[in-house]
Amino acid sequence: MVIDMNESKLDTIEQIREFLTGTTDVTFCIPADESTLRAFVSTVIRRFGYFRLAKAQRGVLFAYLRRLTGYSRTHLSRLLAQYRDTRSLKPRARASRTSFARHYSPGDVALLAQTDSLHDTLSGPATTVLLQRAFSVFGDARFARLSQISVSHLYNLRKDALYRKQRVAWQRTRPSPVAIGIRRAPAPRGLPGYIRIDTVHQGDQDGIKGLYHINAVDIVTQWELVASVERISEAFLLPVIGLLLEGFPFAIRGFHSDSGSEYVNHEIAALLEKLRVEFTKSRPRQTNDNALAECKNGAVIRKLMGYSHIPQKHATAINDFYRETLNPYLNFHRPCYFAVDKIDAKGKIRKTYPRDQIMTPWQRLKSLPDYQTYLKPGIPSAGLDHQANAMSDNEAAKQVQQARKLLFQSINRRSKSAA
Repeated sequence: MVIDMNESKLDTIEQIREFLTGTTDVTFCIPADESTLRAFVSTVIRRFGYFRLAKAQRGVLFAYLRRLTGYSRTHLSRLLAQYRDTRSLKPRARASRTSFARHYSPGDVALLAQTDSLHDTLSGPATTVLLQRAFSVFGDARFARLSQISVSHLYNLRKDALYRKQRVAWQRTRPSPVAIGIRRAPAPRGLPGYIRIDTVHQGDQDGIKGLYHINAVDIVTQWELVASVERISEAFLLPVIGLLLEGFPFAIRGFHSDSGSEYVNHEIAALLEKLRVEFTKSRPRQTNDNALAECKNGAVIRKLMGYSHIPQKHATAINDFYRETLNPYLNFHRPCYFAVDKIDAKGKIRKTYPRDQIMTPWQRLKSLPDYQTYLKPGIPSAGLDHQANAMSDNEAAKQVQQARKLLFQSINRRSKSAA
């Protein structure tokens, strides 16, 4: 049943009050659209002069409008305020949403993903340095926009779906402890030649040990040399450590390791004593003593080689890859953080990592006063400069990725043929 109600005969507030009192148990269902309801509210406001009424009378009329329209208190109050300001209840034009022009194109996102893939996803500040160098130093016009990107927006682009489709995450490492030497942290006093060294094991399979990686990092310049050995006995380890010490472009003054027996033994001690190198080892419960080498284990070796078992017979091939491709890339093309110590108001030393201190190990070495005096005889700085500028950072990284791909293909072929 449909009931048509002509409410226009209600002319006074008293009649409205009686109407509300007499229809307490009646529920009104008005099948009207929004424009009709707004027109009804507007008509009632004008007929009774809503805004000229006393507060009590406005309350009665407010209840009447709510009863007939079904509007909530908040929505009806909003309509009354609109009528008071504009003398109209026409729907307001919806403001268009603010849209911002996309500054970085899908091609830029793909280029960032390619750069991160080549360099194994460095930190945001280090990556921005790579992007700037690609454009300003090596003249690659594709990096024109990316060279201006902020660190925070770089992380935004790394969340982009296009970026995530092209990237694969790698996991971190777990170090293994052992012990021998002078128990104290190395004190380089700002001089290059104090190295920290650590061993990374490449997994077990069916009770058979995999090969080992030897990672040596200079404390001041972060000059890094990586090698590989079949086992960590003296017969295999001593020659490799000797080659690593010779491979640094500056004289070695200090040698720091954890408490592992592969380093803390008489043979290593005799070798270092012969070279007049100070031998120190990590202290118990002092995790920062060898933190630099362990950090590089995860950021470099585990990113490149993973955690899977690699048989010991491949140590020579991996050593060639390190010597010919990886080590030059690490020292001439991969930016690193360098800390600056600041003393706060309480006298405590706090480490900061300013943007202008992100540089490659070779750049860091050149930033030292009179750095040529630290170089070994027969190693001219011009030769190192030529090696640094022989190719761009991305070209060097691409060479590393291609060489690693060929290396693992060779390892897989030889492993399958042996099986």
